[in-house]
Amino acid sequence: MNRLFFLMIMLLITSAAWGQREVIDKVVATVGGELILLSDVEEQYALATEQRGALPEGARCEIVTSIMVTKLLLNQAKLDSILVEDAQVEQQLDARIDQILGYMGGRIDQFEAYYGQSIDEVKDRFREDLRDQLLVEQMRGQIMADITVTPSEVKAFFNQIPVDSLPYFNAEVEVGEIVYKPLVNEEERQKSIDLLTNIRKKIVDEGADFGEMARKYSSDASGQAGGDLGWAKRGKYVPAFEAAAYKLDKNEVSPIVKSEFGYHIIQLLERRGNSINVRHILIRPEITDDDLDLAQDHLDSVRMLIQVDSISFSEAVKLYSDENTQSYNNDGRMVNPATGNTFFEIGDLDPDVYFALDTLQELEISAPFEYTVPPGDTYYRIVQLQSRTPPHKANLRQDYSKIKQAAIQSKQSEYINNWVMDKIENTYIAVDGLYYGCPTLQGWKKNKLRITTP
Repeated sequence: MNRLFFLMIMLLITSAAWGQREVIDKVVATVGGELILLSDVEEQYALATEQRGALPEGARCEIVTSIMVTKLLLNQAKLDSILVEDAQVEQQLDARIDQILGYMGGRIDQFEAYYGQSIDEVKDRFREDLRDQLLVEQMRGQIMADITVTPSEVKAFFNQIPVDSLPYFNAEVEVGEIVYKPLVNEEERQKSIDLLTNIRKKIVDEGADFGEMARKYSSDASGQAGGDLGWAKRGKYVPAFEAAAYKLDKNEVSPIVKSEFGYHIIQLLERRGNSINVRHILIRPEITDDDLDLAQDHLDSVRMLIQVDSISFSEAVKLYSDENTQSYNNDGRMVNPATGNTFFEIGDLDPDVYFALDTLQELEISAPFEYTVPPGDTYYRIVQLQSRTPPHKANLRQDYSKIKQAAIQSKQSEYINNWVMDKIENTYIAVDGLYYGCPTLQGWKKNKLRITTP
């Protein structure tokens, strides 16, 4: 629930906060053509307080400075005519809305009750804010795109850390995985096709309402909205679905379309240039216990092939692992989402992976075990313990990749700070007297920071 709360806060400002903005708002800083409102600062302060508890003195100074840097990046992005495609904005909006709906069990009514607006109204409300955010990310990426470090710079960075300040790393592991998606048996596959054929016949030949059929039969969350997927440009949908959707005339219902999600029928509601608004009905074939047993047996056979040296783990990944998993293109290595590298502290591992690894020696492989992926599908995987590092103080031999990343981040921080100081020289910047004494803005004062009436 905490995760859901913070996700909602980061994506959307509640109606109460917007009401408060009308009362307390005023411009407290100007960066080029960008304005910073008092409520912007207070909302970020409130969020930080919710996340970390009581904040130290000067927290508002750090927040207002951070916002000013962001606005400086945004201002420069606009001056440099950096563009963000509409499709990218819509994709990000859809992804964030879908993530919230996922935490709400797909309940659109719960979403609308929480925000007091429809999904489309929420998107309209935050579309431009998200576009600005993406512009800032692109600008930051351009500035730091070519920043790298050499091995000698990594060594120098490490050597300048006082010995008594070296971090202490907990025990870590690297994990390889081979993932297998159970296959649907022919009987269940045909049941789904027959059901969808009958649904299509009722709609096309007997005049049944597509939306009502979607609400009654569709296997995904869109069914509650009558199957309506909203507006999208090319590239949003999986290839088989998209190819069928773009062939349709207005109000036409497609033949049955097979995709990685199951079987669909699609209706085109409207088309505007390269954008389409479609609705669909998805039928997902049921995976039986026998299908699950076959999947487990299949992975057990793959495990045996590796153990008797008939095939390497890396080769087995390419031959047998699910191509849609992140690890497939990383030679089977799992990536820690918290750090972006391949090292996991024990607390970072999913419990099922932890217990599978607990008794393994390095390079040993677990028995197959099941796990669940959204929207509730059962997959199987085997995992290999590829390395195990005991608790230790940081050193170049064991922790080179981490130290290199820290060195890059330090270099990026220095570079972006120099960039900010350079851009301040040629950018109109003013700050309310409320923040003029902030220690974090002392460097800005040397560069023509203007004070406004508090």
